[in-house]
Amino acid sequence: MRGPLGAVIGRYPSSDGVTQMGGIIRHNRKCRDIIVLVIFIAFWIAMIVNSSFGFNQGNPLRLTYGLDYKGNVCGDKHAHPGLSELELRYWQNPNQVYQSGLKDSQFKLADARSICLSECPMPSEDSLNWVCDYPEGDIRLSMKDWINRNYDYFEFLTPEMRNSSLQLQGPCYPVIFPTVNVYWNCQFIARASNTSLKHWQQMGGVNINEDIVIDKSIHKSINSRSAVLERYMADIGKAWPVLIVCGGILPLFLSVIWLMMIRHFVAAMPWITVVLFNVLIISVTMFYYLKAGWIGNDAISPIIGEHDPYISVYGRELTHIRVVTILMTFIMVVAILTSIAIVRRILMATSVLKVAAKVIGEVQALIIFPLIPYTVLAVFYMFWISAALHLFSSGQVVQNNCNSNCCTYDLIAKRVNCDRCCGYSIHYTPHIGVAILFHLFGCYWATQFFIACSSTVIAGSVASYYWARGETSPEIPFLSVFSSMKRLMRYSLGSVALGSLIVSFVESIRFLLEAIRRKLKVSSHGHDSCLGKAAYQFSQCFLRCIEWTIKSVNRNGYIMIAITGKSFFSASFIATELIMNNILKIGRLNVIGDVILFLGKLCVSLSCALFAFLMLDTHKYNSAHNKTSSPLLPVVVCWALGYIVATLFFAVVEMSIDTIVLSFCQDSEEHQGTAQYAPPLLVETLSDQNEMQRLTQGP
Repeated sequence: MRGPLGAVIGRYPSSDGVTQMGGIIRHNRKCRDIIVLVIFIAFWIAMIVNSSFGFNQGNPLRLTYGLDYKGNVCGDKHAHPGLSELELRYWQNPNQVYQSGLKDSQFKLADARSICLSECPMPSEDSLNWVCDYPEGDIRLSMKDWINRNYDYFEFLTPEMRNSSLQLQGPCYPVIFPTVNVYWNCQFIARASNTSLKHWQQMGGVNINEDIVIDKSIHKSINSRSAVLERYMADIGKAWPVLIVCGGILPLFLSVIWLMMIRHFVAAMPWITVVLFNVLIISVTMFYYLKAGWIGNDAISPIIGEHDPYISVYGRELTHIRVVTILMTFIMVVAILTSIAIVRRILMATSVLKVAAKVIGEVQALIIFPLIPYTVLAVFYMFWISAALHLFSSGQVVQNNCNSNCCTYDLIAKRVNCDRCCGYSIHYTPHIGVAILFHLFGCYWATQFFIACSSTVIAGSVASYYWARGETSPEIPFLSVFSSMKRLMRYSLGSVALGSLIVSFVESIRFLLEAIRRKLKVSSHGHDSCLGKAAYQFSQCFLRCIEWTIKSVNRNGYIMIAITGKSFFSASFIATELIMNNILKIGRLNVIGDVILFLGKLCVSLSCALFAFLMLDTHKYNSAHNKTSSPLLPVVVCWALGYIVATLFFAVVEMSIDTIVLSFCQDSEEHQGTAQYAPPLLVETLSDQNEMQRLTQGP
């Protein structure tokens, strides 16, 4: 059985029987859950080592640009030769592209000869254009001159080189098909230029296949799952200014404004929050409709730069954004109906928010405290995102073993070489996948940890306020927020790490189950059985319920950790027992307050998503170098960052309410149903019989 908390967090007598002043939350504490704290420190060391591997092996350029016939990444200024201005990958030999697209062919597009160019070549209207290899050997041209000549030095070739070129063995290759820039790859359009083809045939060139397969081969490669994932990750790197503004600065600004409005306009805030939420979710959904092409003519396109308006290229990203649009439509409808249903309960939220506003007014340091965890998380996310981009692009560039006839002319050896003419690919080892999963888990655990630390500090400060009878009393330590921080850092970091680890572990199990389900679905090549679907849905629902329960228990457990200094499990047990004993008194009050706060967080995060859409819709991100393949992932990341920042700041109100309510319950239990330490406003809100009857009645 737990003892009375009044002796722990109120005035308490010393050993000589004299009542001590300044005894708010000052008692004999000791470090708790030390083993978990050691594990957490080891985890951070492993995160640093893991990230160092990514920084050493990765190159984010690989996520956007392809490899040339030398194994260089297009656009890499450190390559030999320098390719800083040459970002587009072009496949020189059209017959190799055609061969790679045949159904039973062993030849892959990755083995077709490719080169890096500054723009996709087009056939000439009155002659034959050529794209030649990088100048070297007897070709005395600089890279700059080669670019200025449109990559064509056919006139400088020896008879032997010309004959080799007519056999499609280089060093020069004819431009027969028009191409268009699709995600920095020159997509062939299976419509050969009659003029160019005629010149090629007159010169005695080998037969060139003109089938639609030449179009589909490149298109299939560009739309592969791995290529789409790499482009999504590259979008994060390109949209970093959007992430800073819409995922960092904007939610900070909006969250502080929301806290200030809670302080001064508490009666109107629930109504403002509900109305603003509905407006924002409708606006964000409409932007998805625009980008999906279902409203207007602003659908995302995989083609970069100017092109023939009659050319249409499909990208998998468009399908993804349309799926999300349908999902957002469903969420929007449910959200609007739910907000209408809670309108009659809003007065209940107003009553409990008044108490939180009173606390914020008295302990004013609570308003600026979230800036500390915000700064820590901002630095962490910048490091984490940079490391993630390098990890996703890590791996070794190796030459393929294509086992096929792909002879090419070697300008250095001055002969046709058939030994090492296969293309290059990036080889990913299994441990890279493990490193990426560890990095993702680390992000979630660290985020939960910092949020938990912030919540615990706030709970400790608010508890000081409560047990001083809601007054600014000398009994509250000077700068109570920093006193609460000191107690957390000295005694309770292990307990907070344990609580955040449990949440992260449950979420990881859900993620792994989803990954296994997808893998089994792909390998089975058929429809899932009804039993399998039912089992999966049940497991997901069960894990979601467990996750929600754990988060709820954790939040109240952090409050008791701040108050009592006990270990995580002991504090959680005390908090759960208090709640269960008073569930009828505080249950509905807490639920409605949490709903309004949740809508407030969504208002901040949806505002971030809306502004992210607006920034990504500018010319900078719709063309040329910084074009994003889709606004989907940057917008989702901005939404998630906005929600996390809002959680840090809204925790001031959330934890204030929960801490005061738990303290009120404990105070009432210790004093036979009459709270002795409750602030007057809380007594007016919770103890008045008429008020309690209104709060607990149905509509």
